[in-house]
Amino acid sequence: MGLISWIKDRILCDLAVDLGTANTLVYLKGRGIVVNEPSIVVINKNTGKVEAVGARAKEMLGKTPANVVAIKPLRDGVIADFEIAEKMLDFFIRKATNNRGFLLRPRIAIGIPTGITQVERRAVKDVALRAKASEVYLIEQPMSAAIGADLPISEPTGNMVVDIGGGTTDIAVISLNGIVFNHSIRIAGNEMDEQIIQYLKKKYNLLIGEKTAETVKMQIGSAYPLDEPLTMEIKGRDLREGIPKTIVVDDQEIREALEDVVAAIVNAVRIALERTPPELSADIIDRGIVLTGGGALLKNLDKRLREETQLPVFITEDPLSTVVMGAGKMLDDIELLKKVAVN
Repeated sequence: MGLISWIKDRILCDLAVDLGTANTLVYLKGRGIVVNEPSIVVINKNTGKVEAVGARAKEMLGKTPANVVAIKPLRDGVIADFEIAEKMLDFFIRKATNNRGFLLRPRIAIGIPTGITQVERRAVKDVALRAKASEVYLIEQPMSAAIGADLPISEPTGNMVVDIGGGTTDIAVISLNGIVFNHSIRIAGNEMDEQIIQYLKKKYNLLIGEKTAETVKMQIGSAYPLDEPLTMEIKGRDLREGIPKTIVVDDQEIREALEDVVAAIVNAVRIALERTPPELSADIIDRGIVLTGGGALLKNLDKRLREETQLPVFITEDPLSTVVMGAGKMLDDIELLKKVAVN
């Protein structure tokens, strides 16, 4: 029995990948999530050598010498740097499979945003094939998230999923194993970070980096007034004096900084609700809206959407991994995978 399971282990290495603008997650069939790292690669410009990938690369953000550059190969949910994306995916696949010599190249299911073009889809597929995949299935992220959240996607009822990632916000109404309506905007978590950077620059003449902005968003960022006010000490560079400076900001200021992005996401949800067929709208009134993706973790975003739409709003158990878990579940049901995959 031991030998058979060893052989199976060597042959079967199907993977599900959530290739995100901010983070990449890899699910190994039979094992669960084995990689969850930032989508960042650090390259030495002189030698072209990859110095670091993922978490180690993120630690280097904004701290590298001139000849070493940190690159995010995905922008707004799509591949911006083909070569670097390939190196990154190859690294994560090898990490997921522990560099073991598999007899077969893996089948890979990859979550993609709904609003990307045919050319952008092709680029994702090519990157996976060049990173040693035997077959590649592309699944739209809201569909994958719906399966990850255990929604009854095969029934003739409407399920609305709002997936807020790093680069895109994808909204879809799903029924009978298909997306009936989708709306995608290239505004999400990264745009929130950018707005915090701009706000502090304008109001306090303080320059901060992406990493600090993300920490501010996670610690005191919100979409709707909080029950308990929060403050935070932020360190950066004074643009007038050119020296390090520390300021204290509160949640209300950061909420102001994020307002445009939050309003754009709320508006996108409203557009999706307006364009949903009436029969499915009735289901959404009963079932509500399901929020997923890292952006769903913004404090009180569910409350804000509830207030604006007058509908029930739920956040999935682990918003960051819902997409990859859904794609992972489909690896056990290849028929369903083939049914929902897009070309």
